[in-house]
Amino acid sequence: MEHLTQTFHDLIVHLGYAGLFIVMFLGNVGTPVGTEVVMPTAGALAAHGHFPTLGALPAWVLVATVGTVAEICGATTLYAVGYYGGLPFVHRWGKYIGFKEKQLGRVHAFYERFGRTTVFWCRFIPFVRGVASLPAGLSRMPKRWFVTYTALGSVIFCFGLTYLGEMAGKNVDAIVASLHKVALLVAVLVVLAIVAGIVWWRARAKGRGAVDDAAA
Repeated sequence: MEHLTQTFHDLIVHLGYAGLFIVMFLGNVGTPVGTEVVMPTAGALAAHGHFPTLGALPAWVLVATVGTVAEICGATTLYAVGYYGGLPFVHRWGKYIGFKEKQLGRVHAFYERFGRTTVFWCRFIPFVRGVASLPAGLSRMPKRWFVTYTALGSVIFCFGLTYLGEMAGKNVDAIVASLHKVALLVAVLVVLAIVAGIVWWRARAKGRGAVDDAAA
């Protein structure tokens, strides 16, 4: 994993904006890139002149913009795979990513109930953010809502972390270490909230079923 991370870093250093686009695109189609580290690192590189500017726009703004566009393109690609591949895709490839046919109905129901906001919040969860677009596509979430929430989350994510990296400059390593801790905490809290919501939903459905049986 460390060698892979170094490869992505070198790609950005040598190819500049094009390398950044490639790395962030890959990070949103399931590749373990570590996008929460890439963006602040790119911001720090921008602060040291590794990225050219465009007119009056500072380099970090261009870096954040490229990262955001790459994220949207990558996430939309994975969404399209799920949306148009559907059940045949799950049947043929689902076992390689731990996704089974019987889970499709559950995923569809989950995204129908929580989908729009889930897509947004998944933009801030490490690892999950790179694969969250697939179940959104499988559940056939409306395209306009998927793109809207994905874009909104990606803008906040990319611009926020890039600016943080640009401000940190040479101290980016310390910032990244803190980001890992915060990201882990956020991931745990989100997972707990989702589990609590599912438990509550099932308990409520069970209660309604009991009332219906009694009435019958």
